[in-house]
Amino acid sequence: MSAGGGSRGAILVRTQVALITLGAAALYLAMRALPTGTNLSHGDFRVERGGIELCDPANPQFIPVAAVRSPVSMTVATDGPARAGGRVRCALALTTASGKPIGPRDLIEAHTRLLHLLVVDPSLEDYQHVHPEPAERDDSGREGGWKFEFTPRREGVYRIFGDFIPAATGRGLYASADLEVADAGDGGGHTPTEAIQPELGPPRTDLGEGGEMRVERDGFVFELTPRKAPVRAREEAELVFRVSRADGGAAELRPVMGAPAHLVAFDEARSGFAHLHPMDAGVTTPERGLVFKITIPQRGRYVVWAQVNTGGAEDVFAPFEMEVR
Repeated sequence: MSAGGGSRGAILVRTQVALITLGAAALYLAMRALPTGTNLSHGDFRVERGGIELCDPANPQFIPVAAVRSPVSMTVATDGPARAGGRVRCALALTTASGKPIGPRDLIEAHTRLLHLLVVDPSLEDYQHVHPEPAERDDSGREGGWKFEFTPRREGVYRIFGDFIPAATGRGLYASADLEVADAGDGGGHTPTEAIQPELGPPRTDLGEGGEMRVERDGFVFELTPRKAPVRAREEAELVFRVSRADGGAAELRPVMGAPAHLVAFDEARSGFAHLHPMDAGVTTPERGLVFKITIPQRGRYVVWAQVNTGGAEDVFAPFEMEVR
């Protein structure tokens, strides 16, 4: 090939590269210009130093939600006094630090839901996982409200943790609020607290010879075993979760929010939580166990709640009391 032909070929290659680059840049800008459905930006979910950082759902950690500042405020109001044993209807509001409401179009789905609420009483004996639904628009036509119902089984100040992913960031974020629950017999006309769910009480975790924590409930045996005991603060721990029938048969797990099981860990002060999902989400017969990873920052008493569906109409919850050295 002549020198002139080589020069023309090089110019042609550079021209093609430049056109491809310009086309890619134009496509990127066009995609960024498309409406996402949310009016919120990444900056709406930032907070001054010392606040909760946006978290990676693939790297679950213990999140000190109540101990540090979140860029999102959460408030919960009820339509009447909340009493143990009575159905409580709640209105929930999520707002940014600048006061902007956070509605369904501002969140993206995670584990089949837009918004997860982890509700726990002061003793860690009553844990419930609730999914609010969008409320109707207010008189001005604005969106942003949420509604949910639940039945508290204990009196005291319940803590409600919100777990969600803003569409503007694609990263997990959290908030919390407290709700006062009165005793069932305090003029509410409900069943006394002790009769609401007799199997509740201080989590009684039997320890097996292999160090496994065992709980029997609803005809099933639940086991949680640290691969390395004892569990120590600031060290990554692997927890193996197993389910079997109390009569010795194998248990079949149906998906719960897109996974065969969920674990949620609370510290005694309810300063935060860890929401854990198994490493192998495709397992449905957990004879070999489902493996969960967690790093707990502080020593102390923790209660780990497992949530599964063994084929019944309702999910089954099993608590494990664990001491972190």
